[in-house]
Amino acid sequence: MNRDEKSAVVSELNESFNRAKFTVVADYCGLTVSDLQKLRGELRKCDSEIRVAKNTLLKRAATETKSESLVDDFTGTTAVVMAYNDPVAPAKALAKFAEDHAKFKIRCAALDGDKLTIDDLIALSKLPTKEVLLGQFLSVLNGVPTGLVQVLSAVPRTFLYGLRAVEEQKNQVEN
Repeated sequence: MNRDEKSAVVSELNESFNRAKFTVVADYCGLTVSDLQKLRGELRKCDSEIRVAKNTLLKRAATETKSESLVDDFTGTTAVVMAYNDPVAPAKALAKFAEDHAKFKIRCAALDGDKLTIDDLIALSKLPTKEVLLGQFLSVLNGVPTGLVQVLSAVPRTFLYGLRAVEEQKNQVEN
């Protein structure tokens, strides 16, 4: 690879690192090409990609980006997963893939510039998807006005029950 090709790869990786909201560094040593292709397909479904490059190129590309905290982990056979939107779906895919393939080892991750441990990544993968969380949030918001209406209507309803009880008591006294 000549100098121009290297600079093109670095600039392309730098652009990807800048766009990525969520970045994961993993060791892929020992995986077959078909295994990596399966992972690529799963990640593509959730607006993510996996990139393999030389560590020196990755280090140059990651400097002065949100993923700069990961530079120390670019050692050995390195694969970098970059997610551009929702971080939960790629985290789920990576956690499942790492569980199914013992040779795929997640080293660390970064979410919006903050470095995450493997435990943080696994906790992130156990969260519900963005759509489910939005649905839960909307149901909570919908419950607040309903509860307010029920509380406000309870006062006149209780007053009415009291009046009916007084009316029944007077009717019993007259009979």
